[in-house]
Amino acid sequence: MFGYTLKKSKGLKDPRIQRGRGDSSGRGNTSGRGNKGTGQRAGASLPAWFEGGQTPLVQRLPKLRGFKRYFKLMDKYTPVNLSVLEEHEKISGEVTKEALIEAGILNKGEKVKILGSGELKKKLTFSGMDAVSKSAQEKIEKAGGTIN
Repeated sequence: MFGYTLKKSKGLKDPRIQRGRGDSSGRGNTSGRGNKGTGQRAGASLPAWFEGGQTPLVQRLPKLRGFKRYFKLMDKYTPVNLSVLEEHEKISGEVTKEALIEAGILNKGEKVKILGSGELKKKLTFSGMDAVSKSAQEKIEKAGGTIN
């Protein structure tokens, strides 16, 4: 009634290779396991990190001393939001790193990034900043300020 015409695709599953059934089969004797050693014995399995008896990688690497982590190589910026600059009474006119240090917003030797959180109504000129976000740049220019 339904016409069962479905068939397995040719090559869908290879026939199982029978091993260890006499030398004449071509797959007898060592059955593809090689001669002697761990892999040839029954129940043989090694951990993925086993390196054939040589000193493992974990033991070859130094425990401490001089390894550089990626986050230590990255530049660290101190974020400064526009809302902080707007509220601070010492910030007006030209904004430099020195002015931010005097205002207590930034520490000496730190890199600074101006972020666009908050509103800016002051007309400020920024110079010597390490980075400025796009939103901050738009708000500064909208308020009539400039970035050098």
